[in-house]
Amino acid sequence: MSQASNKLFAKGWMFAVYAFLYLPIITLVVFSFNDSKLVTVWSHASMRWYSALMEDSDLIAAVFLSLKIAFLSALMSVFFGTFTAFALHRYTHFRGRALLSSMASTPLVMPDVIVGLSLLLMLVSIQHWLGFPERGLFTILLGHALLGTAYAAVVVTSRLREMDSRLDEAAMDLGCKPWQVFTLVTLPLLTPSLVSAFLLTFTLSFDDVVLSSFLSGPGYSTMPMVIFSRARLGLNPTINAVATVTIVVVTIAVVASSFYQSHQERKRKREMALAYSDANK
Repeated sequence: MSQASNKLFAKGWMFAVYAFLYLPIITLVVFSFNDSKLVTVWSHASMRWYSALMEDSDLIAAVFLSLKIAFLSALMSVFFGTFTAFALHRYTHFRGRALLSSMASTPLVMPDVIVGLSLLLMLVSIQHWLGFPERGLFTILLGHALLGTAYAAVVVTSRLREMDSRLDEAAMDLGCKPWQVFTLVTLPLLTPSLVSAFLLTFTLSFDDVVLSSFLSGPGYSTMPMVIFSRARLGLNPTINAVATVTIVVVTIAVVASSFYQSHQERKRKREMALAYSDANK
């Protein structure tokens, strides 16, 4: 094949992949402005289902519950995932490291059904012995944080592998204490990966339906659970509206995060270039 044919094939393949990924999302957004009750039949443009969404108290409550759980579980995942990554990357020789490494990666390869069932059985046993915890917000948060910690640890570990450990050593040689090295040197360099880990775990928690179904209790239904239960009875156009709002919010967050990370990377490169120039004077 000629070079022109290769370029045409590559562009055609790229277009096909993007169409496969994004055409369903575009279709959902378009039909969220459809006035018809049939989600696959276009009538005329209308904001009817967005108005109906504002009056759907159950769905709005589920959205806010999902946001609360996703935010808290993402914070917990980044916190525990960061310290797990440090333990596995910076401290390579300690008893139990192999066990910690295998346990940290197990949720990544274990089916969500198995994880959810095992957590349910454990929590039921604990509740039987201690009378706590009741299934609800806390148990869902616990399950999502368990899964998110594994993903956050992977993201932070990949960043730690790229960082030059000599920077920490240089800071300590200049008189910094360990906590100063962490806050002034390590943490700023880790910030892009922490933001990425937060967004990833937030999305995983907000989207989860399997773990939430096992760990939820009466009055604690997340948005994916409500959507899934309603979809079994027939698609409601209100779902298109809430999905469109979610897509817009996620898109804004991803774009803002990309700009922030690129800004931080440019800032880091400028500071390193300035430091090298000052050292060579």
